[in-house]
Amino acid sequence: MHDASSIIAAKRDGRELSGAEIDWVVEAFTRGVVADEQMSALAMAIYFRGMTREEVSRWTTAMISSGRRLDFTHLGRPTVDKHSTGGVGDKITLPLAPLVAACGAAVPQLSGRGLGHTGGTLDKLESIPGWRADLDTSEMAEILSDPAVGAVVCAAGSDLAPADRRLYALRDVTGTVESIPLIASSIMSKKIAEGTGALVLDVKVGSGAFMKKLDDARELAQTMVDLGSDAGVRTMALLTAMDAPLGHTAGNALEVRESLEVLAGGGPSDVVELTLELAREMLKAAGIDGVDPADKLRDGSAMDRWRRMIAAQGGDPDAPLPTARHTEVLLSESDGVVCGLDAMAVGLAAWRLGAGRARQGEPVQAGAGIELHAKPGETVSVGTPLVTLHTDTPERFAAAKAALSEAWTVVADAPSVTTPLVIERIEDPSR
Repeated sequence: MHDASSIIAAKRDGRELSGAEIDWVVEAFTRGVVADEQMSALAMAIYFRGMTREEVSRWTTAMISSGRRLDFTHLGRPTVDKHSTGGVGDKITLPLAPLVAACGAAVPQLSGRGLGHTGGTLDKLESIPGWRADLDTSEMAEILSDPAVGAVVCAAGSDLAPADRRLYALRDVTGTVESIPLIASSIMSKKIAEGTGALVLDVKVGSGAFMKKLDDARELAQTMVDLGSDAGVRTMALLTAMDAPLGHTAGNALEVRESLEVLAGGGPSDVVELTLELAREMLKAAGIDGVDPADKLRDGSAMDRWRRMIAAQGGDPDAPLPTARHTEVLLSESDGVVCGLDAMAVGLAAWRLGAGRARQGEPVQAGAGIELHAKPGETVSVGTPLVTLHTDTPERFAAAKAALSEAWTVVADAPSVTTPLVIERIEDPSR
């Protein structure tokens, strides 16, 4: 017979929890037998004491078992998904999902909404008139099985890892969000439950990322790769740079517009590069050879998939995207070369303009956000536009400008430095 107090004390004192203890406490928490304050205490004990690989794997399995696990093996095509730990201007899912589908895989992409300085994929797509994020399993399967579509981006159903949903809400208010075992199990429980056969993780590292330090990002990536492998899902991770925003926009409709440029064969070079890097990794994980995703951008196949994917979820791919009612341009006050652009400052400014939310459930402005005119490596002079601010509520401009007051580092004679987007690749050595 198990009880919450004994399990909390065991982890507090540094003992490895048994599989039976983990199964019991997660299941009892899901049923309400273990109270919120008790699970909060256990989360804090895990924060300080950590978890072994065996503990994290069992914890993740228990959270998956608290709900249903989807199965798309009947599709007749390999399934592969991508997850990003979040950054500023990270619009990669939008062109990536239809691109990989155009290469022959099925892409069941469960995504989330933004909170704080990081944008949410669902918020971006909801700026498209008519598009809906909430699909049931049969709708997902129908879209994925359609040979002309093959990709879906939607919200996770309430029956996928419900234990994680309850625990996440507690972590957010108890100072335990940063626990790597809890982050990894939270992400992977939902990704494994969605039924994908392979998974590529984009773990951001840098000023605009959740993980600021390379060692922490590497530990998180390795933990998630291990969890996927333990669950029978082919999993690998890329550590990618997030010291500067991706692309030239941060904000919902602004990022959709930029994603359409990529799908049309153009777009910012960094967004195109990372989209193709991740697409190639996803195809490799799915076992699809002999297809170059760059060709699918050039020949319009990816754009065709995008249009069908949007329409399949109720959206109008031809409808004009929302634009903000008010804009303001900020100009450079010095001459020189931009050698630094703080992604966190840009993300915070976009949030303050109305593109993000402070609490779950708050509305966001579809047209709000940041449009960047000067990024690292580019030359500016006094009076050169640096950024355009977009919002429906002009009283927000002052707070956004305060966030950006020291975002750019401009020096008179800066050497040309190229920072690689992909820092490191991590995979299960046994595969």
